Amino acid sequence: MGNTVVRWARAEDEAAWRDLWGQYVRFYQAEVAESVTARTWARILAQAEGMIGRVAERDGRVVGFSVSIVHARSWSVEPACYLEDLFVDTAVRGSGAGRALIDDLLALGRDRGWARVYWHTRQSNAVARRLYDRFTPADDFVRYTVAIV
Repeated sequence: MGNTVVRWARAEDEAAWRDLWGQYVRFYQAEVAESVTARTWARILAQAEGMIGRVAERDGRVVGFSVSIVHARSWSVEPACYLEDLFVDTAVRGSGAGRALIDDLLALGRDRGWARVYWHTRQSNAVARRLYDRFTPADDFVRYTVAIV
């Protein structure tokens, strides 16, 4: 396989992104309504509401994606970026596509003056954690989630 190129998601990437998105949602044993998926894709393309969508491409094929949210912070004047979703096709894992997506986001953050990029994953997600641990050790924060809707 050739090198990984990370770029902005484009309208013509929708079918590939939706396929990967479906795999990602299934991995987390979740369900995401079609209306939410469609809205997420629309926000990615429009770069609306602070949402950033990037894709990893190898040999002309989209093999991974990241979806991030840039937001203001109360402890800094610079914004932060929450890497909400990161997924790479299982067929190309270990090829550097995941690392390229994170490196790309960090470079984008440096260019745009973000204070930090952060993310979380399941504690049991050993494959992803091997990659993430190369960037920084996990911290000791515990996440709480209260569903409102």
